[in-house]
Amino acid sequence: MVGFDPGARGAALSPEKAALAGSGAGMVTRALISPFDVLKIRFQLQIERVSSRRPEGKYKGLFQASHCILTEEGLPAFWKGHIPAQLLSICFGAVQFATFEFLTEVAHKTTQYDSQTAGVHFVCGGLSACSATMACQPLDTLRTRFAAQGEPKVYRNLRHAVSKMYCTEGVVTFYRGLTPTLVAVFPYAGLQFFFYNVFKGLLAPPPQGDHSGGNLRSLVCGSGAGVISKTLTYPFDLFKKRLQVGGFDEARLHFGQVRSYRGLADCVVQIAKEEGLPGFFKGLSPSLLKAALSTGFTFFWYEFFLNALHNLKES
Repeated sequence: MVGFDPGARGAALSPEKAALAGSGAGMVTRALISPFDVLKIRFQLQIERVSSRRPEGKYKGLFQASHCILTEEGLPAFWKGHIPAQLLSICFGAVQFATFEFLTEVAHKTTQYDSQTAGVHFVCGGLSACSATMACQPLDTLRTRFAAQGEPKVYRNLRHAVSKMYCTEGVVTFYRGLTPTLVAVFPYAGLQFFFYNVFKGLLAPPPQGDHSGGNLRSLVCGSGAGVISKTLTYPFDLFKKRLQVGGFDEARLHFGQVRSYRGLADCVVQIAKEEGLPGFFKGLSPSLLKAALSTGFTFFWYEFFLNALHNLKES
């Protein structure tokens, strides 16, 4: 069960086990959804309209973009930036779930609220994601830079990227886009945990001892929660990506137009003026596919690893 369970037998879930299960869930999920992440980032960073009916930029739609990347850059391109992305997912999953379990336990023991209510999960989910974001933002920036670069590569490997970014742009570059990230991640993660709690309450629990049914329930509930939360908070994710590639124009030139933004407000204004309302939702299609899979798999694998750790301890 996700969150502190006052009715559970034995000792409460330790932060170490929550971190281990969370990091495992993040690692497996990242490997599975990386292609959708690369497509989403490419769409988000394209200034021109993303449309197959009135094509203006390099990428016109999901299938065309997939074929284009596969033809020009090969199959490994769909896992560009996978090492920093994996480090990000492992770190984020560990911090987020360990913090979430801790906060729900604190909320239950120090307030009048039940730790298994949707409202508590919203607040604790948002706060735990903010904690994880602060810890992992440099890895997210590196992941975005790797996914955004085409051929020839600007960064040869992770070490080269860190060194070059630090020497040419300073340490602050690793925290580009942090403001819109924090603004978006609290409601996004909060809504994920909120709707996951709601959907699990609506779906009948599996028969006692039927772990496969329980895992499938986690997958379905997580996917629904991911789609709803991503749709409601999507523009902030786009702002973050645009800000993260600031100062990275040399790798973006052959993809189309590039823009420089002075900050979050300037980014919002420029996108509204040049790209209109649809500009705030570029890349939404692959993002929703990614959100459904990533959130569903994250909760699926988190509960799977928790059950595995519990069974290992009992045996």
